[in-house]
Order: sequence, then C-alpha cells, then structure tokens
Amino acid sequence: MATTQENGIEPSYTFPVTNNYTPYTECLAQLAELPGDNVPTFTVGEILDKTGQRDTESDSMVMTQGVTEMVMSALWRTRKVRLVERFDLRIPLAEREMVNQGVMPRTYPQGPTVRPSNFVVLGALTELNYNIVSQGAGLYVGGAGLGGRSVVINVGLDLRVVNPVTFDVPYVTTLQKQISGYEVEANVFRFFGDQLVEFDAGRIENEPLQLGVRSVVEMATHQIMTDFLGLPSSPECELAETEFFGETLDSNRSPES
Repeated sequence: MATTQENGIEPSYTFPVTNNYTPYTECLAQLAELPGDNVPTFTVGEILDKTGQRDTESDSMVMTQGVTEMVMSALWRTRKVRLVERFDLRIPLAEREMVNQGVMPRTYPQGPTVRPSNFVVLGALTELNYNIVSQGAGLYVGGAGLGGRSVVINVGLDLRVVNPVTFDVPYVTTLQKQISGYEVEANVFRFFGDQLVEFDAGRIENEPLQLGVRSVVEMATHQIMTDFLGLPSSPECELAETEFFGETLDSNRSPES
C-alpha cells in the first residue's frame, strides 16, 4: 500500500517486468543454438485479425491487434533469420527524404542500401470459437450453495511464406490452440430482517487469451523454421497431433452395406 511521505506518495510495486515467454519459446531458443550464420532474410507483412470479434461493452477488439509484432519477435528469437522492415516504413522513408533534402547531415554509401528479402510472411488470425465445451454444475438450497463451471474456446492462425520475386507460396501453416477456463464458486445468502448478506468465495483459473495467440504464433514460426527451412526439431517441440476430427468424420460415415 502506498504511504504518504513529505515528498509525496511512495509508489507501490507488485510484480516485476519479465520476459514474455510461452511454453513454445524454448523451442525457438533451441533453434538459436544451432550452428550456422548464412541465414535467409525475412520480412513480415501485416497479420490481420480477421475473426471479426468485438467486445461491445468496452467497444474494443477481443483479439490482439499486434500479431504482426508477435511474428517478428518469434522470428528474432530463432536467430536463424535476418529481419528487414517492410511493415512500417514511414520513419525510415521520412528520414531518407530529409537526408536527400539536406536537412539531416548523413551520407549513404554508393549503390543499393536496402537489403532485399528472400521471404515474406503474411497471414491472419482466422478463428475465435467460443464454448467448444461448456459445462458446469450447481446446488443451492435455502440460499446456500456451491457451483462450478468450465469453458473451452479456441483460436486459429493461418500463415504463409511468399517468395517476393516469383510470388510463389512455398509454405503454408494453419494451427489452432484450445484455451480453457475453470471457475469454482461458493455463495452463501442469509436474510437478517430486511438486510441481504452475501458471502462469496471462489477461485477462477483462466488461460490468458492473448498468451494463447502468442503460443500459436511461436509454434507456427517454429514450423516455418523446421518444416520449410529444414532446421532440425527436437521431439518435445513436435506439433501435437489429434485424431479428433478424423474420428468424427469416420463416425459420421454411413456403414458399408
């Protein structure tokens, strides 16, 4: 709690600033330890939020609008690509123009000074599905009760690698991640005369939605590095495969006569 001092209010601090890691960051760090410095040049285009989801209460977007920057950070963590800027060229171009007009004392070397890219990463957040699984139970008798509920949603990301010379698309990845939340709540209600007294006790555990997005971004980046560029992958960093949808299709097929 902040305390009053002669020189003002002493600020309160809670948790320190930390690295923004996900469970898949370690996989990108493993790539950084691989030998080799003859790396390709990548640039990242705009990775749009195409889920169309908006929070009407806060009048803001539900999903992060910073997926482009997440992809850049993920590529940087691999240390196996050279990044060049194409996403926001306003400041670099304005600075170059000021140099050309003589208002900024800087000289450029003769010849081309902008490094061309070998590959461009494009894509979008394409899915946000609520209530894939939603379940709960509650029991309330005489104003006292206990309840609990859990929900599962998922987010989906589609990325593609584009050759800027031929416009070929040599690699595409599409991934999804399920995000779970669990809530346990106990409520006790009692009337004393005309006064309602309510006691709440509970626990809520929710996986952060945007952390789920960053996790999908880092796994997609790992796939680009391994499946597309051919870097080796450790077993613990392999994509988790599920047969759920295949089993669903099989169950819906008509039995052979």
